[in-house]
Amino acid sequence: MKKFNRITYDVNVMGGKPCIRGLRVTVGMVLGLLANGKSHAEILLAYPYLESDDIDVCLSYPA
Repeated sequence: MKKFNRITYDVNVMGGKPCIRGLRVTVGMVLGLLANGKSHAEILLAYPYLESDDIDVCLSYPA
């Protein structure tokens, strides 16, 4: 089974939804941005505390 070290779960953060590195940014939010046509660069500009690898792991997480 693949490990997702960048994805964390905490019932006290975003209701326990899978988040990126303990931040208040959920995997679902990143996937939603991508699904609505935002590019990696646009997401990183809007959320400067994210890293490109964070977005990549969001894409492989649901699989």
